[in-house]
Amino acid sequence: MDKPRYGRILLKLSGEALAGEQKYGIDAATITAIATEVKEVVECGTQVALVIGGGNIFRGLAASSKGMDRASADYMGMLATMINSLAMQDALEKVGVDTRVQSAIEMREVAEPYIRRRAIRHLEKGRVVILGAGTGNPYFTTDTAASLRAMEIGAEVILKGTKVDGVYSADPMKDPNAFRFTRLSYIDVLKNGLQVMDATATSLCMDNCLPIIIFNLTTRGNIKKVVFGEDIGTIIKGE
Repeated sequence: MDKPRYGRILLKLSGEALAGEQKYGIDAATITAIATEVKEVVECGTQVALVIGGGNIFRGLAASSKGMDRASADYMGMLATMINSLAMQDALEKVGVDTRVQSAIEMREVAEPYIRRRAIRHLEKGRVVILGAGTGNPYFTTDTAASLRAMEIGAEVILKGTKVDGVYSADPMKDPNAFRFTRLSYIDVLKNGLQVMDATATSLCMDNCLPIIIFNLTTRGNIKKVVFGEDIGTIIKGE
């Protein structure tokens, strides 16, 4: 295809994706590589919003399982997503991409408050909008935040970048007979408990007919390939 299939996307990145080969923190080379790929997509005319997890810094669910108050742990996780969002903003601006960070928790010194209409206006002006702090509420994951924000801003698809090239029938690292699905329905994902996005996020997408594409973020050029409609990864949509 000589032009992008999607005019507006929401790209969901896990916090671990920013850590690269490290187990913790932010790897400069990895975040620069992602920023460069996002720049290529923006230059093709596609509007890009980003939601980034915080698992490379702090996991609220893991902390609550060890006795921490769940709401407090989740708020700490939201702050971790803001650290990642500011790091991604810096990386994008260093490669020449205009950005805005919007936070679901008010912190005016470092980010705009999340305002739907303002986010859409930034996208229309060609800026990448990085949506931090999840939904601003505990008990909701960044997957759910990605689904919610994608629908609010009118994204045509959610692209979820992972370390594997789609959804498998079993863990491909452990089961040599595991096979990759090229297409799934929302009901398949929910019924079989496939680890795509959490059930709340998947249900939101199903209710609003918003497709999800799971693809390998670590392969150079894959973000652009997905945006241009190449058949990679796994697409989840209605029957």
